[in-house]
Amino acid sequence: MRFSVFTASTPDWEPAEAARTLASQGWEGVEWRVVDQPASDFPGFWAGNRSTWPLTGLEESLPAIAAVTNDAGLAMSGIGGYARADQHEDVERMLAATAALGAGQVRVTMPRTDTGAAYPAVQRRTREDLEWVASRAAEHGVKALVELHHETITPSASAAMRLIDGLDPAHVGVIHDLGNLVIEGRENHVAAFQLLGEYLAHVHVKNARWVTDGSRRDDGSLIWTHEWAPLRDGQAHVGGYLRDLADHGYDGWVTVEDFSTDLPLAERTADDLAFLRSLVSAHV
Repeated sequence: MRFSVFTASTPDWEPAEAARTLASQGWEGVEWRVVDQPASDFPGFWAGNRSTWPLTGLEESLPAIAAVTNDAGLAMSGIGGYARADQHEDVERMLAATAALGAGQVRVTMPRTDTGAAYPAVQRRTREDLEWVASRAAEHGVKALVELHHETITPSASAAMRLIDGLDPAHVGVIHDLGNLVIEGRENHVAAFQLLGEYLAHVHVKNARWVTDGSRRDDGSLIWTHEWAPLRDGQAHVGGYLRDLADHGYDGWVTVEDFSTDLPLAERTADDLAFLRSLVSAHV
């Protein structure tokens, strides 16, 4: 396995600083966040993230993205895109950019399930969109990735397979995301890997936990909410997950997106890599 970092989780750093720091810590790759984000007076994961390349003007930024990455000696584990499957113009741009950068694969996001639209109709439309995406990915020689993500139509491996089964796995694949599955969609990991088969294309690792402050609803039931947690401290067993991946034969990228804030950013990324390497060494 090769370890990289998704820059959604490195909001304090400008791209060059992110690349240099990650390389100096021993990371092998970077997964650049690409999106037009809200402005913010302070850097945050989702707004004001300094490690984000804007979608607006992306084509003009490609030489800089390549230079920053190559100068640090990093590979690209993929591109962290936010273009939704039905946003064909933006998806086309992301696929073309991925090809130009030699990044190989790019995330295409799925519709949410909280819009009020009926799930079967959304799934049918998204399948049609993904057939188009697959054809364009093939034209560009890259792979479009569907992430297992809570509150979308693909929270689980089973849901993803219902959507993509029959599409060319050379050009459509799945991101299996350990932390998201704590929130929604967890299935036995080994069974999920087997179900995905050739569609298991990429892995994201973070951790999460469910917490309560003791508040209750009007009916008396306890209210639980989820929050991001350090890799060691969340409810997912990261070591067991990596072991299951290795036993399954997965030897691709494992991209970390640690949204916990217990440690300062540089300490957090360094500690994450040390932890992951210790887990892999223990399994060898």
